[in-house]
Amino acid sequence: MIAISACDPDSLDARVLVEELSATLAALTGDSGKASFSADDARVARSLFVVAKGEAGQLLGCAALRPLDGDVGEVKRMFARPGTRGAGAALLAHVEQAAHGFGYRELWLETRKVNTRAVAFYEKHGYRTIPNYGKYVGRDDAICLGKLLEAG
Repeated sequence: MIAISACDPDSLDARVLVEELSATLAALTGDSGKASFSADDARVARSLFVVAKGEAGQLLGCAALRPLDGDVGEVKRMFARPGTRGAGAALLAHVEQAAHGFGYRELWLETRKVNTRAVAFYEKHGYRTIPNYGKYVGRDDAICLGKLLEAG
């Protein structure tokens, strides 16, 4: 069983997972991604930071949601530890449900093209390539993905 709960992005659990994510991204892409997210991003209205834990309380992963523009939210700091089957999908579903509850109609995110596992994961969950937005415009190494959230 996977339990997902909101927490402060500066909590020990969150920091442990974000540091693991940053190290993984740095090794894979040459950039930790730390400059693209601040803990305060998950402390504003219509935002959240969540941590997933296993039955024994072990950390499985994390994800954040922040407002981007009007009815568009942005998925940030999405990470599932290797070997944690189902944690990524559970985190993404949780974030999508929260986003719908916050009134977002669409979710966007960015990853690096070289991060083929992440690209395939998001595509498997209904995300499609969109034009690069914000600071990713003109960045050939970045791929932006979006998904319309189901009404209802």
